[in-house]
Parts: sequence; C-alpha cells; structure tokens
Amino acid sequence: MRRVIVRRSPVHGKGVFAMRPLAAGERVLAYKGEITTWRNALRRHRREGVVGHTFLFGLSDGRVIDGSRDGNSARWLNHACTPNCETIEDEGRIFIHTLRPIDAGEELFIDYLLAVDDHEDEEARAQYACACTAPDCRRSMLADVM
Repeated sequence: MRRVIVRRSPVHGKGVFAMRPLAAGERVLAYKGEITTWRNALRRHRREGVVGHTFLFGLSDGRVIDGSRDGNSARWLNHACTPNCETIEDEGRIFIHTLRPIDAGEELFIDYLLAVDDHEDEEARAQYACACTAPDCRRSMLADVM
C-alpha cells in the first residue's frame, strides 16, 4: 500500500499526506530530482521558475537537487515551523523521516530553513512568509529568524 499521496493542501498549494499511519522515525520518501550545480539550478529557476517558489534542495557538498526535473512527491512537502518530518542526507541523497507518529490523512511537513543572500531585503524576506499557523510559528520559512 502506498504510504503518501499528493493533494491540495489547506496550508499552501499541493501537499503530501499520509495514506496510512506512519511510525516515528520511519523513512517515508527520498527527495528526487536532477542533481546539478547551484549556478545551473538558479539560472534555470530565473528563466522558468515562480518567484518565492522552488523545488531546490541543497546538498552538503555544494550541489543541489532540482525537484522540478525528474522530481517525485517529496517536492510537494510544505513548510511548518513545528514539522512532523525531518530531512536526512545520506551519501548525496536526501530522505524524509517522520519525527513522530503520523495519522492517516495527516499532512507531512518539514522545516525549510531557507536562506536569502540579503538578510536586510524585506521584499525578499516577504516572499518566504510562513502560513503554517502553528502556535509557535516564527512567521517565516527562513532559518535566520529563529
């Protein structure tokens, strides 16, 4: 039986939802897509992407996974300031693991922990406003406001 499904999210656009109960610590998905350089990914995003919306996931070696190319369901994971999943890098791949038990029908979330080049650029920061509605929401998908 499939573990997750992508459907409309009450938080933002599409989201990933559990189709069955998931245990704490369960590996649910791999984040898939074309592995490329940041330079290529950003150039492509400027040409084809939507402002404030990317499917780019940075790897510790400086490369990036571009989920807009050959990506899978994981690219639709939404951000939450209190996520129920985390990302784990293993040998150049990103995996999504649950942080706690998740009920069937529950949306899966990760903390994006995004960064912007200019921390003082309020317009750029506004593009990454959070919509998670968690009681402890920091109002941003950016890591530097923690």
